[in-house]
Amino acid sequence: MYSRWAENKNYSAKVLSWSDGDEAGIKRADLEINGEYSYGYLKGEAGVHRLIRLSPFDNQHQRHTSFALIEVLPESENNKELTIEQDDLRIDYFRASGAGGQSVQKNATAVRMVHEPTGITVSVQNERSQVRNKEVALKILTARLMERELKLKQEEESKLRGEFISPEWGNQIRTYVLHPYKMIKDHRTEQETNDTENVFEGDLDPFLNAYLESQMKNQ
Repeated sequence: MYSRWAENKNYSAKVLSWSDGDEAGIKRADLEINGEYSYGYLKGEAGVHRLIRLSPFDNQHQRHTSFALIEVLPESENNKELTIEQDDLRIDYFRASGAGGQSVQKNATAVRMVHEPTGITVSVQNERSQVRNKEVALKILTARLMERELKLKQEEESKLRGEFISPEWGNQIRTYVLHPYKMIKDHRTEQETNDTENVFEGDLDPFLNAYLESQMKNQ
């Protein structure tokens, strides 16, 4: 959905890392989107998204509810504000493999980087070289650490104002219903549509714009 939104905007979209689910689907994916105001448009997508559908992985064809946690991180142009000590990093190297065990590499080019003080872990195996995977992993880790610091500051300010809401799984920002009817609704702005197919094809602007307008009104 986000890749197609980027394509519609003539932005570039590149998958940095991808992990298959234990049984089916995607466990985690990191997508880099580059384009003018891309972070400004997408920052409101951060949060829990709920999907209700007839699961294609259920032989009984029962309705299932699943959740996805979306993180939106800005790329740092200047990392002087954040220093990552090498002693705080644990870096493991392993062999990269594609879906279904295909394209297994003989060399250990994949990288798993752990920031031990916070427990933040990044795994990258999409690039062909170990050096490049390490660069991408450090780039993602830096963005997550910056976002963590920003969230901690915002949470502390919200607690002082008495407005803090814990970002738990129950606090979903949007619900996508595909069965027994079709509807996508944003719970923050009340923006909704029955045209679910177009949304999954990247037509996110009505939701993005509604959120940005609501934020401007609250300022």
